[in-house]
Amino acid sequence: MAVCGIHVTSVETAQPSVRVESYRSLCSTLLVLVVRLFSYSLLCGLEGAPMGSARSAQHTETPVTPRREVWLAAWPVTAVFILSNTATPLYVLWQKELGFSSGMLTVVFACYIVGLIAALLVAGVVSDRVGRKPVLLPALALGVVASVLFATAGSIVALAIARLLSGVAVGSIVSAGMAAVTDVAGPDRKRLAALLASTAMVLGAGLGPLLAGILSETLPGPTVTVFLVEIALLALAVLAVLRMPLRRPAAAPGPGAWVRPGAWVRVPSVPRANRVHLLLGIVVFAPGITSTSFVLSLGPSLLADLLGTTSRVVAGATAFVMFTAATAVQFAVRRLRVGAILTAGAASTALAMASLALAVQLSSTPLLALAAVLAGAGQGMGQLGGLTLISAHVPAARLAEANAALNVGGYVPAGLLPVAVGYLSDAVGLSRGTTVFSAVVAAAALAGGAVVLANRRTTP
Repeated sequence: MAVCGIHVTSVETAQPSVRVESYRSLCSTLLVLVVRLFSYSLLCGLEGAPMGSARSAQHTETPVTPRREVWLAAWPVTAVFILSNTATPLYVLWQKELGFSSGMLTVVFACYIVGLIAALLVAGVVSDRVGRKPVLLPALALGVVASVLFATAGSIVALAIARLLSGVAVGSIVSAGMAAVTDVAGPDRKRLAALLASTAMVLGAGLGPLLAGILSETLPGPTVTVFLVEIALLALAVLAVLRMPLRRPAAAPGPGAWVRPGAWVRVPSVPRANRVHLLLGIVVFAPGITSTSFVLSLGPSLLADLLGTTSRVVAGATAFVMFTAATAVQFAVRRLRVGAILTAGAASTALAMASLALAVQLSSTPLLALAAVLAGAGQGMGQLGGLTLISAHVPAARLAEANAALNVGGYVPAGLLPVAVGYLSDAVGLSRGTTVFSAVVAAAALAGGAVVLANRRTTP
């Protein structure tokens, strides 16, 4: 068996069908718990005026955008992030059909990171200069093209191109889409905007593999049907973008929003005064998203090893539980201080890595499920805290670039560390490689938490 290009010796499991059913029951229980938490938190948020938005509106003459328009503005983020992980449960089918190696599969995954980072280098600057819609609409179009390529893929090259284009679409949406949610929400509801943009991202990331797993096992065309559904979702996202009440950027940005002339492609950054806000987000978000990326890539193969099943529904359900936890926890903690959110995110990621290491060492599926939930919560809180700091402090004329900078800081380690642990595990074995990876990410998370605590005055 291969895990991220790692060949793993199968573990003998007794009564695999019973263990599969037990794991499904455990996932269902966890899902019910996080959905109840989400529903309760959402209900509480809809009662009154969360995060001071209504109260602030009473003291301003600026027209307030209806809340439904703010929620609708987050839909393009969800639609594109559904695409980001939709292919994950289907690669085993393409491997059998096209006959490519695990090494080539690693290349396909890498194409996504290449496309995403490339988009982050330019999309934020372009969005801040020419507007959100000129970036969002082409990104959604690329998502449609990627979906068509996935649905009709007859070669590894087609899969690589599709993955590359989906990475570009995601990178563009991360920059411009999340900034668009903040723009639509207005200056009095920045925390609400950060919450919706962040949860839209992780909810989409979880829905993708779940849809792919269910549709590929219940309907004809296992590698086609889900992408036809995705094209329809992207079409709805186009309609949402077209109706967004967005204005073009001012020709001359104000003080603190200065943009270097001609520097359209560059490593995204923020004004000097906001660098500490960006840093505090990255030091927690980066370990969080690295942990979910590793669980996402390791999960299906590890489940097959532990449970003796290759069910794409089970694999998709694991990812969905993880990202549902990431969604629910953000609504649960939204009223806390940003510093408390970031600190809790760092602790959750560290605990997730401890659970993951124990899951591999003890061949424990409950610990794997716990690791998935904690990793999702860690990413969710790190992402929410980082986006909240950015939206609250970075000038609007640099907001998309700031979002890009946060995600570059997160996705670079999320792309590099799992590959590194793959090569390490080839040399020392999966258990040791995973243990080393878990220790590194846990240490990074704890260090990030310490940085946040040392800068308590910067995190209101």
